[in-house]
Amino acid sequence: MYLGWFSTGRDKAARDLLTVVQRGIALGEIRAEIAFVFCNREPGESKESDLFQELVKNYAIPLVCLSSRRFKAGEGWRLEYDHRVMAKLEGFKTDLCVLAGYMLIVGEEMCQHYNMINLHPAAPGGSKGTWQEVIWQLIDSGAKETGVMMHLVTPELDMGPPVTYCTFPIRGKAFDKYWQEIEGRPLAEIKKTQGENNRLFKLIRKHGLAREFPLIIATLKAFSQGKVKITADKKLVDAEGKLIKGYNLTDEINKQVARAIL
Repeated sequence: MYLGWFSTGRDKAARDLLTVVQRGIALGEIRAEIAFVFCNREPGESKESDLFQELVKNYAIPLVCLSSRRFKAGEGWRLEYDHRVMAKLEGFKTDLCVLAGYMLIVGEEMCQHYNMINLHPAAPGGSKGTWQEVIWQLIDSGAKETGVMMHLVTPELDMGPPVTYCTFPIRGKAFDKYWQEIEGRPLAEIKKTQGENNRLFKLIRKHGLAREFPLIIATLKAFSQGKVKITADKKLVDAEGKLIKGYNLTDEINKQVARAIL
C-alpha cells in the first residue's frame, strides 16, 4: 500500500507521528510505504516546518513543498492551489492519503482525486470543531462518553463519514469527582475562571490524546491488511466487500492505552 502524507509540519507532534508511522512500517507492522510527504510550507518559512522537512529527508522519503502563503489572496485561491499541488504530485502512486496536521481545508476536486483520511477528536456523530471546542461541548452537554475517529475527508470540515473509531467513557471513578466540582456552574464561568486548566477538561483531553496515535497506527494497519477499504465511489467496505459505517477499534485501542493512562 502506498501512502501520501500531507502535513504543515507546524509542531513536534507532526514529527512524532511521522516517526511512529515510519517505525511501524520498518517493523512490518504496517504493510505500506510512504510514497511522498507534501508540506504546504517551503524551507525557511518556519523553524518547526524546517525541522519536519529535515526529518522527512532523513527518512529518504520524497518531499514535495508548495507554500500556501503565496496563494492566500483574492477569490478562488484554494482551487488554484489544489490544482498546483495535484500537478506536483501527479507522478506518485498512492492508495491512501493521510492528513497529519495539515492546516488547510481540502477542496472538492482534491477530495475526489485522492482517498484522504483525517483525525477528528470525537466519536462518530459527535461534536465538530477543534479538540478544545469538542471538549467544551462535551462538558456543556454532560456527555457520558466520547472518542476519536479517522474520517474520510470532504470539503465540509469534519463532516466526512467515519472510517475507523474508538470510544471511551468520561464517567466513572476517574471522572466523577471532577464532574461534581462543576455541577451547577455555568459553562461561561468555568471558561472565564479556569479555562483549559479545569481539571475535567484536562482529564478528557488526556484520555483522548492517549488514543490518537494508536488509532492512526491501527487504522493504517487495518488498511494495509485489507480489513477495511475505500471503494471507487468513496464507500467504506470490510474485507468481504460489505458496506460498513466505520470500523470499530474500541477494544484494541483501549487495551493499548490502559497502562499509559493508569
